[in-house]
Amino acid sequence: MEQNLLRLLKADESECRVAVIKENGLSLLLYKDARVDQSILDETLGPFGWKRSHQSIEGNLYCTVEIFDKETGEWVAKQDVGTMSYSEKEKEQASDSFKRACFNWGIGRELYTAPFIWISARKAIITYKEDQNKVKRFSCNGRFSVSAIRYNDDREICALVLVNDRGQMVYELKEKGAGAADGRKGKAAGGNANKAEMAQKPAQRNTARKAQRDSAPISKE
Repeated sequence: MEQNLLRLLKADESECRVAVIKENGLSLLLYKDARVDQSILDETLGPFGWKRSHQSIEGNLYCTVEIFDKETGEWVAKQDVGTMSYSEKEKEQASDSFKRACFNWGIGRELYTAPFIWISARKAIITYKEDQNKVKRFSCNGRFSVSAIRYNDDREICALVLVNDRGQMVYELKEKGAGAADGRKGKAAGGNANKAEMAQKPAQRNTARKAQRDSAPISKE
């Protein structure tokens, strides 16, 4: 079976989730949705070129994703288990085990190469509430998304731009060296891209510069 059969994620197929939030800022993780896995499998293999199944083993839900190898005429399977969830337990476990099985096939594995992403408080809307013990509980009302992403020849993230829900740039990882595969929004990952392709539109750059100057103080709800 051909290596690197499944393509890299595009920018709009990667999502951001808050991992840790503090008074001085927050950290983000990149992840993918199960619908992205389905789309990439359909796009690459066709709807009849892959299949999934689930089975419960000792109370844990496992997912097996099989891909048909045209060279051997056999189905090749990879399996993983989902994590527990208190809400919509079976649905969440089914989705999580499917995503993990797709990770085993390489879909989204490049997200593991993402850098540590820290957004300072002046670039995020962080609020807090005090509990009965006067302990501050922080939260963020804003949303973040991947505006641009690029990979090197080893399928590792080498350049990354994140924006908030107003389109203002809040994080940028600049590329080191050339010869990266382009995974920006609207373009499939693969091929070569020059440094200018990573740049945002002029209006976005102006908005990003203004966002960097602005200060977003932490407020109490």
